[in-house]
Amino acid sequence: MNVPGYRDEPSEPWDRTAPADPGEAEDFLRRCYTENQRLGPVEPRLAIVRAQIAATGTYVHTTEELAYGAKLAWRNASRCIGRLYWRSLVVLDRRRARTADDIFSLLVHHLRTAGTGSIRPVISIFAAAQPGHPHARVWNEQLIRYAGYRGADGCPVGDPRQEQFTAAMRGFGWRGKGEQFDVLPLAIETPTEGVRLYELPEPAIREVSLTHPEFAWFAELGLRWHAVPAISNMRLTIGGVHYPLAPFNGWYLGTEIGARNLADGDRYDMLPTVAARMGLDTSRESTLWRDRALVELNRAVLHSFERAGVKMSDHHTESRRFVKHIENEEKAGRRTPADWTWIVPPMSGGITPVFHRYYDEMDLKPAFYLDDEAARVAREGTSCPMGR
Repeated sequence: MNVPGYRDEPSEPWDRTAPADPGEAEDFLRRCYTENQRLGPVEPRLAIVRAQIAATGTYVHTTEELAYGAKLAWRNASRCIGRLYWRSLVVLDRRRARTADDIFSLLVHHLRTAGTGSIRPVISIFAAAQPGHPHARVWNEQLIRYAGYRGADGCPVGDPRQEQFTAAMRGFGWRGKGEQFDVLPLAIETPTEGVRLYELPEPAIREVSLTHPEFAWFAELGLRWHAVPAISNMRLTIGGVHYPLAPFNGWYLGTEIGARNLADGDRYDMLPTVAARMGLDTSRESTLWRDRALVELNRAVLHSFERAGVKMSDHHTESRRFVKHIENEEKAGRRTPADWTWIVPPMSGGITPVFHRYYDEMDLKPAFYLDDEAARVAREGTSCPMGR
């Protein structure tokens, strides 16, 4: 995904009662104003920010600071291979929205802004957290996810990763069709309204039906995937100010769908099905039937998105572009944080240029984090009081 990588493990601790760190604020503002000299001298702005923190425990970013901070968070994302495009991020300032209805309307607008063909990287930034106070959030890990069920025979239907969350949404009264690709509702929680569910309108959900350039039978599998990967439960932190609701998207890397979502044994687990339809010998691993099926599944994904006119990158092209990003950063006098285990693609890694390199794993800020509570809510669909 050409956005910060999704983190399943705990992130840095977040003390929700602590005021904004003046040192972190100063570090960000000096970097922001140095890299954007059109903003003018930083010292007058620092004096205002110090006074705001002293009086209220936090401060308010200008529109320009907010936008550049979001872009820096993308540039600093060690698990994202698509950072060559960090300057192109479309930043939507949604800090005035308060009600669940308003938030939902703006999330739909986000998906439409991202596009249906030439996908654009977009982030919508909602109100900052105030120290010691509850905040609005989206429970879902992504704005678009497919439900997961258990059939009468006990076999999974849909995405097994979402089974607990789907059961929780059904407990709230939502009813899906019980099919392989039912789009889950958005669960939006606000301090005054609690949690409310919203169905995304069909025009906001661009999906691509998967076919294969050679195998006519592939269409019979009935596979499809959505076009916009929008992570919705990671916290954006800029200069000591935290934005718990800041969904962002890029466009898909083909392997995310073909080598993970549809291929993983604990997800859609399609490799045995594809191998059987190809007539491969699956009696032993040494026939490399998994590898052959994996390649054809990924060919189908890339072929289908290209045929549908929906933007997508392949792992070889994106690997070369990431090396270019590193070179650009070196010319600017900056080191590039990177997590090798995420930068190297989940197939054919050894023949991409990102494989044969060492990287610095640094936690630079501004940054995106997945908090323990946000991860649990996205997994289980249950909440504890916000702000704890």
